[in-house]
Amino acid sequence: MHTRNMRTAILAIYLMATTGIHCGYAQPAQKKEDTHMPVDKNNPAYSRTDSEKVSMPEEEWKKVLSPEVYQIARMKGTERPWSSKFEKFSEAGTYYCAACGNALFRSDTKFESGCGWPSFYEPISKTSIIYLKDRSFGMERTEVECGRCKSHLGHVFDDGPPPTGLRYCINGVILDFEKAKDAQKTYESKKGS
Repeated sequence: MHTRNMRTAILAIYLMATTGIHCGYAQPAQKKEDTHMPVDKNNPAYSRTDSEKVSMPEEEWKKVLSPEVYQIARMKGTERPWSSKFEKFSEAGTYYCAACGNALFRSDTKFESGCGWPSFYEPISKTSIIYLKDRSFGMERTEVECGRCKSHLGHVFDDGPPPTGLRYCINGVILDFEKAKDAQKTYESKKGS
């Protein structure tokens, strides 16, 4: 490895270990307990059945999202590792975007990666996620955004389990969850309309 590349790698590892950088984004100090707030029912973008793309001015997002969700979703922030209730969560159901209600991941694709954030090996559909190049902090990564509202979710890495070999490292603050029976009812009502 070249000296410059080695220095960059060492610096990146040091930053992740000492500052809690998740996928390259430093985050503000935060309490250990989960600060995820329930979805604001006044959010006009939130729907688990609507699949139309959401385009809303940032001022409006700031009004309808909790400060924690806004920081992650719209400002590309990162929650502290091991602070999400979803990191060790194991109920059966569906994970949705907390900003718009878009279905993102099924619980049967979630796995324990040991990285400190909820990890999944496959999104619920090809259109549920948008992929972007991210070269911040001297690293090359792939950022993932919600396919419906373009909210920042986290990053995807190629060190996951079979069958995909991928690890979607997702901020738990940007996730909502619906238990399996409730998720099935939502799916059936969407299919019937």
